[in-house]
Amino acid sequence: MSLNTKRIIVFVLGVALCVALIMVAEMETRKGLTPEEMPMSTLLTIVPETSRDCITCHTESTRGLVDHWRGSTHAAKGVGCVECHQANTGDADGFDHYGQHIATVVTPRDCSRCHPNEASEFEGSHHAAAGNILASLDNFLAETVEGHRGFFNPHSPTPGMTQVSTVNGMASAFLGCMQCHGSKVALASTDGGLITVDDLKPGPDGRPSNLDAVSRILKDQNGKPKFHASTWPNTGIGRLNLDGSRGSCSACHSRHDFSPRRARQPENCGKCHLGPDHPQKEIYEESKHGVAYRDLREKMNLDSPSWVLGKDYSQAPTCATCHMSGHSRNGGKVTHDPGIRISWTNRPPVSLLLDTDVNGQIVTEADPAKRATLVADTWQQKRSRMQEVCSHCHTPDYISSFYKQYDDLVILYNEKFAKPGQAIMGALQANGLITKAQFDEEIEWTWFYLWHHEGRRARHGASMMAPDYTHWHGMFEVAERFYKEFIPQARELTAHAAESGRNAEADAVNKLIDEILARPEHKWLENKEPDRPLRWATESSGT
Repeated sequence: MSLNTKRIIVFVLGVALCVALIMVAEMETRKGLTPEEMPMSTLLTIVPETSRDCITCHTESTRGLVDHWRGSTHAAKGVGCVECHQANTGDADGFDHYGQHIATVVTPRDCSRCHPNEASEFEGSHHAAAGNILASLDNFLAETVEGHRGFFNPHSPTPGMTQVSTVNGMASAFLGCMQCHGSKVALASTDGGLITVDDLKPGPDGRPSNLDAVSRILKDQNGKPKFHASTWPNTGIGRLNLDGSRGSCSACHSRHDFSPRRARQPENCGKCHLGPDHPQKEIYEESKHGVAYRDLREKMNLDSPSWVLGKDYSQAPTCATCHMSGHSRNGGKVTHDPGIRISWTNRPPVSLLLDTDVNGQIVTEADPAKRATLVADTWQQKRSRMQEVCSHCHTPDYISSFYKQYDDLVILYNEKFAKPGQAIMGALQANGLITKAQFDEEIEWTWFYLWHHEGRRARHGASMMAPDYTHWHGMFEVAERFYKEFIPQARELTAHAAESGRNAEADAVNKLIDEILARPEHKWLENKEPDRPLRWATESSGT
């Protein structure tokens, strides 16, 4: 071997060694960097090769998505785009995209590939069933009373928007109810209609069994299925997905960073849990818990990988603390079923104790013996789980006394206003004094406000230690609505019935009202004069 050859070999080895040393030095200096801090070249070495082109392209086209992803635990653990968006051949919404077969919507079924326990807990929760509102009284308001189940012609032009030829009567439901509760995701059909999970009939694997429906899916020039604009975008927590799964993980874990920190904060829940009918966020803010959170949130380790009450923080509880997060009494176990610590449901007109069966459904059987055979998880067990959370800051006497106060308020509301109101509404309908149609009579609006708005505010306020919502925004308005509107309107209906010759029906309803108002809790109406009934409660009855 010549001297020059030896020199060349030594030079090449020296250069290689320098490159290796530089690479090692760079890797050492980047140890501990988050994906947000890493240069893109380094970040791309972490994720699977299948997702590298996605990240490179979307950094240019939709930079915000990539920036959010770079701040995620997914990025830190090498989970890229295809790992979540991958689709199987035959999936209704799958399409080929630059060498990968993907789907736009990521469902709980997709997330369950890596998070099976969380997906299973969520599947059995009330959150996952939120889409059931699509057949509820609330949705009737949005679809019919506020809008129209279909399209209708505009009655005047919209200046500057000449293409308005029809009015979408479902807009309020789509943009209101369904954005929280979830839509029935639909693909556009070649015949102008919608294709939903009902049409696709997916099997246990999530793939459609109705191939005729699949053949009618409208696609763009690149073969990508087109979503019907009325149902997507939507991150409603009870969304009904094309693969048969229910829910949207991104309702709480916002895409594309899926931040646990954000999910732990009450503002995250405020997208849906606020407003006149369920102001949990406002109630929390009024409570001492909310006051403490605002003052001490910087000390609560919200970014901690482990967020266990009594271990990682104890300054204040958030919504997640009480309803979902782990704590030192339960081994730090997180749940994705927020209902397993709730002992009352305050959603219906009359609050119910949350004894649930094996399917998580509320047991309504009143007979104690029969009820016991149906209950799989008692309200007492649920309350005990919540009390474990409370016990990190409060004594047993404090906790039991709070729950006594809470129970007393719920039972007061139930017995004085809700059950009587429900009975009167039932009697009015049974005797034909109101129609079967909803919201076509004034008293139906009054009753709805009483339980759905004011009654819920009172009960929710009591459940979360917010006195103003319990009283002034709650029970005071319930009482005013009951005495000054509901009872007079019921009396007016009986008076009209009597005038039209329907005396038996009028007498039946009046008898029920009289029996209710004769109870001790309503005796104040007599105003210390035993024979003087309340003027506005009886004047329209002619008595």
